[in-house]
Amino acid sequence: MTRGPRHELAEVFQKCRETPRSARAGPAWSWEQRAVVEAVTACRTARLGGHVDECDGCGHRRISYNSCRNRHCPKCQGSAQADWLEARQAEVLPVPYAHVVFTVPQSLAPLALQNPRVFYGLLLRTVGRTLQDVALNPKHLGARIGFFAVLHTWGQTLVHHPHVHCVVPAGGLAEDGRTWRPCRSGFFLPVRVLSRLFRGRFIAGLWDAFGDGSLELHGALARYRSRAAFARYLKAACRTEWVVYAKPPFDGPKHVLQYLARYTHRVAISNHRLLHVDDESVRFRYKDYRGCRVRSLTLTLHEFARRFLLHVLPKGFVRIRYYGLFANASRARSLDCARIALGQPADVVSPQSESVGGDEVALDVRSRELHICPSCKQGVLRCVQVLGRPPPPNPRGRRAVS
Repeated sequence: MTRGPRHELAEVFQKCRETPRSARAGPAWSWEQRAVVEAVTACRTARLGGHVDECDGCGHRRISYNSCRNRHCPKCQGSAQADWLEARQAEVLPVPYAHVVFTVPQSLAPLALQNPRVFYGLLLRTVGRTLQDVALNPKHLGARIGFFAVLHTWGQTLVHHPHVHCVVPAGGLAEDGRTWRPCRSGFFLPVRVLSRLFRGRFIAGLWDAFGDGSLELHGALARYRSRAAFARYLKAACRTEWVVYAKPPFDGPKHVLQYLARYTHRVAISNHRLLHVDDESVRFRYKDYRGCRVRSLTLTLHEFARRFLLHVLPKGFVRIRYYGLFANASRARSLDCARIALGQPADVVSPQSESVGGDEVALDVRSRELHICPSCKQGVLRCVQVLGRPPPPNPRGRRAVS
């Protein structure tokens, strides 16, 4: 039996909530951050209701509480990830795939924290345009590509580090729409060209956002409210290196979905990385990429919460986006053309999809096993009672009367 995590993010937030506001370090939580804290601490507790299962053999009972389904909750992303991967399985093409990462300099990170919707939206749009335009250039690939992009805002130690992961089939449709043009072996697109074009377009987008008043500049950024000061701010960001990293294309269909799962529904930190939680501090595990070693870091309780809540996205913001051949408006037609160009019939179920289908059968078997009574090992657990959410206390501190 797989052992669950010893500590949970909900435990950290519960301890933070028990601390008086005057004793907390840092600024007050925004309403979006407070909503995440409420959801994570209530997840799979009686506060969200649930149901009672009873064994039809021995009468053993088990209570299961509902999930919060918040996208920042580490306990709720497993099922969301499975649903997303199931929807993507029919879209995998039988070609190698490339992984490209776009980052912005740390000097622009404060601008993202004050303007997350504008900054992150511009970041994803610029990444999408840059990849597609460089691939369309006959000097590089001369083809229309398709890919999905995932926004991540964190580093391993929960510091603010905005970057975008893109997973791309290593090739695309030629101008005639009937020919598949593959990338060179072991090479996708020139990262230096991607970096320069990405930097120029993103800086231009920030300047436009400043010009139309879309950007808020307060606190340490208040000194950049004039056009001349903001221009100097952007010019300084241009002098630094904008890192674009492209891994060599990896094996195609049989590994793609497993690879996607690492990036799509990840949150800033999982419960399994938490090593110790007490009333004053949190110790967690992280990977040090410089030394390729796993280390541990201890932060105060409120510093840990502050760092995690930096990565709460605006309500309704879409962090997984699709471009080119995978764009929602024309995905089915474009993928049919790509499969025909690759010598496959349109609407064919790829070998990867078949294997995932087999996994779905196994998952169905495992789900039935989860309903076998843990006491007698023979009976089946069936829902016998639905537990509603308890009524909230009224303003005078008394329980509401139903």
